[in-house]
Amino acid sequence: MTSLLELTDVTKTYGGVVANDAISLNVQQGSIVGLIGPNGSGKTTLFNAITGTIPIDSGSIRFKGQEISHCLTGDIARSGIIRTFQQPRIYKAMSARDNMLLSASVRTEPFAHLFGRSNREAHDRMGELLDFVGLADKQDELAGDLSFGQQKLLELAMALINDPEMLLLDEPTAGINPGLVGGLIDRLKTANKMRGLTLLVIEHNMPVIMDLAEHIYCLAHGRLLAHGAPDNVRQDARVLDAYLGAA
Repeated sequence: MTSLLELTDVTKTYGGVVANDAISLNVQQGSIVGLIGPNGSGKTTLFNAITGTIPIDSGSIRFKGQEISHCLTGDIARSGIIRTFQQPRIYKAMSARDNMLLSASVRTEPFAHLFGRSNREAHDRMGELLDFVGLADKQDELAGDLSFGQQKLLELAMALINDPEMLLLDEPTAGINPGLVGGLIDRLKTANKMRGLTLLVIEHNMPVIMDLAEHIYCLAHGRLLAHGAPDNVRQDARVLDAYLGAA
């Protein structure tokens, strides 16, 4: 496989606190990679650095071979990296359908064209993706009236409508009805295999990430603690100690 995202010695500090300490990782094109670690281990900070939300202090972030550590968030999104958040970022006063159409402007369509009746392709794509995440019957409901789990599914569909090459998911199963988690995992695997979507996933639900990811990186106290195949990481005593120490 070809390397799609490569981080080398990425460091980020806040005052005297080291959030990311010389983190290096590699995400191969077409793979599903997990990012785990106890709360406060630096996972979301790393996502923020990759997507340009915060500047790094040192190191390198390369996407498709190009340095992006000094790029603006919008430019990184347009290059093909889209993310979701722990708390869904949606427009609660708008319908699920209009959230989708508005989100499509990030990469694919001029904003002014999205709400025109003539844009059949955008509307068809919207319907397909709402169906894909199980919200086809909710498209006319206000996003704010959806359950927390449904809002997260809507945010996932909003990300997918931009046809990202790489999707960064921050705790995608948190708040979702446990009975729906299996279906979400299947959908993400389908997006990976059928659409060629590369995934980097922060997840605290260990059974989920062990089932979903092909390779896992574990952070603790801002440092890379271990990485490898899911079973190997799960059995690593350092990983177990990190989680027990944070309990």
